Amino acid sequence: MDIALIAHNRFPIRQPFSGGLEAHVWHLARSLAEEGHRVTLFASADSDVGSDLPGLTISPLSRSAAADRPFPLPGAVWESNQHAYLDLMGRLVDQHGHRFDVIHNHALHHVPIHLAPHLPTPMLTTLHTPPIPWLESAIGATGGAGSAFAAVSGYTAEDWRHVVADRMHVVPNGVDPGCWPPGSGGDYLVWSGRLVPEKGTHLAIAAAALAGRRLVLAGPIGNAEYFREAVAPHLSERVCYAGHLDQKRLASLVGGAAAALVTPLWDEPYCLVAAESATCGTPVVAFARGGIPEVIDAQSGRLVAAGDVAAMAAAIPEAIQLSRDAVRHSAVARCSARSMVTRYLAIYRNLIDERNSADHDWLLRASPRSRTPLPSDEHLRTSA
Repeated sequence: MDIALIAHNRFPIRQPFSGGLEAHVWHLARSLAEEGHRVTLFASADSDVGSDLPGLTISPLSRSAAADRPFPLPGAVWESNQHAYLDLMGRLVDQHGHRFDVIHNHALHHVPIHLAPHLPTPMLTTLHTPPIPWLESAIGATGGAGSAFAAVSGYTAEDWRHVVADRMHVVPNGVDPGCWPPGSGGDYLVWSGRLVPEKGTHLAIAAAALAGRRLVLAGPIGNAEYFREAVAPHLSERVCYAGHLDQKRLASLVGGAAAALVTPLWDEPYCLVAAESATCGTPVVAFARGGIPEVIDAQSGRLVAAGDVAAMAAAIPEAIQLSRDAVRHSAVARCSARSMVTRYLAIYRNLIDERNSADHDWLLRASPRSRTPLPSDEHLRTSA
């Protein structure tokens, strides 16, 4: 298949990843190419998915020079994304859409959904977030025409059900066990992710202190003020910040931990961090919010009430006693990259078959004067 993947334009699709969405698109693009498909990734110009897969290319999202002329416009990020996605969708509608068998949209921008009905190619949109007003509006304006939809968890699917009543698939984000090998564990706890208030890093620090365990933090600092006020004052021999690590070093850190803490203050649509940690065999202690209960079960960790630091601290010793082999087995069974890719390929094929069937039906209904004659039109010619 020729597959187009549309990424969001906020962060590059490259290591070290800014978040779970970037990691998901990076791994999906590579996995599809490894399966022998030709993949074009439309992403920010500084994206990098490696050069070892000849079937995988990056086409940078861009805007015209005219867009840089001084003029009263909305915020710079919004304006840049608006031009980038209008440019891309214009090309897919008018020029390049026929190159692809299917288009898979991961953008958080409304333009791809708005223009999906005009595409010559079927499109699938994966919903990675809770309902966003501008995406809701785009789906409402088009009635969802031109795109099928997938959600990264059952929780997220229900969250969007009022907008996408049907054609909603559930495809959990996948983790490549080869990229997250089993670790031997250790005596420290690990917390990984973007250091922002909604990820609750400060609660992980508090829980580790109550449990009497050393904590290692890793991830990009997404909010400097939050890091300065809520995290930095606690850094010591007992709480250290390892930095923003690439995937290999992060996997080594996570695999060497006794347990991973997951402390969101919002309803995580999926929680890739939990899946990655468990795939390393590292038990997860997490707040039971959003899609997390679909990722972590009694074999791979412990779930506690959202925001309950004392309960998290109390659950850590119990989680550490879990078999690391059983933790990994549960994670691979629930959220392997192979299962994700297999599911997406099945959806792609169904969309292609539906489009081909619809095109064939149109040809049969159309007047012979408005289309290429078919063999079944012979009676029209002989009876004339």
